[in-house]
Amino acid sequence: MGAGTGELTTEEQAVVETVRDFVDRDVRPVVRELEHANTYPEKLIEQMKQLGIFGLAVPEPWGEAPVSMPCYALVTAELARGWMSLAGAMGGHTVVAKLLVAFGTREQQDRYLPRMATGELRATMALTEPGGGSDLQAMTTHARRTDDGWVVNGAKTWITNSRRSGLIALLCKTDPAAEPRHRGISVLLVEHGPGLTVSKDLPKLGYKGVESCELVFTDMAVPADAVLGGEPGHGFAQMMKGLETGRIQVAARALGVADAALADSLAYAQERESFGKPIWQHQSVGNHLADMATKITAARSLILHAARRYESGQRCDMEAGMAKLFASETAMEVALDAVRIHGGYGYSTEFDVERYFRDAPLMIVGEGTNEIQRNVIAAQLVKRGGLERW
Repeated sequence: MGAGTGELTTEEQAVVETVRDFVDRDVRPVVRELEHANTYPEKLIEQMKQLGIFGLAVPEPWGEAPVSMPCYALVTAELARGWMSLAGAMGGHTVVAKLLVAFGTREQQDRYLPRMATGELRATMALTEPGGGSDLQAMTTHARRTDDGWVVNGAKTWITNSRRSGLIALLCKTDPAAEPRHRGISVLLVEHGPGLTVSKDLPKLGYKGVESCELVFTDMAVPADAVLGGEPGHGFAQMMKGLETGRIQVAARALGVADAALADSLAYAQERESFGKPIWQHQSVGNHLADMATKITAARSLILHAARRYESGQRCDMEAGMAKLFASETAMEVALDAVRIHGGYGYSTEFDVERYFRDAPLMIVGEGTNEIQRNVIAAQLVKRGGLERW
């Protein structure tokens, strides 16, 4: 993954290389044991704090050195190459940081961003509901205005890091009667307290180590100044912008998983012999490796294309959707091909390949299912009059 980062500054290239070294030195040797035990990676998270990974989206005066979106995507891919869950531990956090930088009041920024930059305070976002899936406008979680703030009731599910995140960016209805519906939606900046129950950790096929939970809000009192940006009714547009970051991030996670699966497969195909020669020289295995590498290179290009558009300030929901769609499907295909190449060992829990195969499906259904991504892409194609010419 080191080649082709010429668009990054020298400092950004150093950031990516530092994370790559951290993954090779500290993550890969321990990940299999941690993952199989479903153990929260406390030590690795502390090291990520020390490296400044939780502050990559926080600018001065609250943080030190924010990186560009292409750099952030490549850092995410490196973390996921080591363990996809580590990239998940900073994914929602970064989205919330960017939401605060873009839309927060100065008071909200001063309150949260300095502690978020160091990782002392970590954040997550709460969108999905038990009955709602990807249809955010159909949410039932609502906040009723009172004399001194809001009272929140409802439930969210699949909320990553929700036990260990001190700040939750909660998408909820603040005006159920609003027309069109999205005008009645706000983001509330909620901290743990009375009325909020983290009800259970959801059991998962992969994505081990970090918790994904259900949150239940029961008459939870939230102060009036908790509304992101200070004005209710802008939450849907704010979160749609946040999801551009989220989808690039999930695409980069998928890229990292696919990259690890290819690297393991390439090494194994050179070591393993059958019929008197390394198995990569057998056409069927060589073809798998060639297709895997080609798809990964295409996925990486799509991700960097979306990241560059984001960085330039252009709308990139279609590009982020394309990157997320293609990269996640690629990760699934590459992980399966890695199992094929490893043969029986690919099914063994003593090799990392089975983990990639369990982790890859999350990126297909997370951050808006790929079926939703196709809807976004098609709608934007019609709206924009087709693809831009190049």
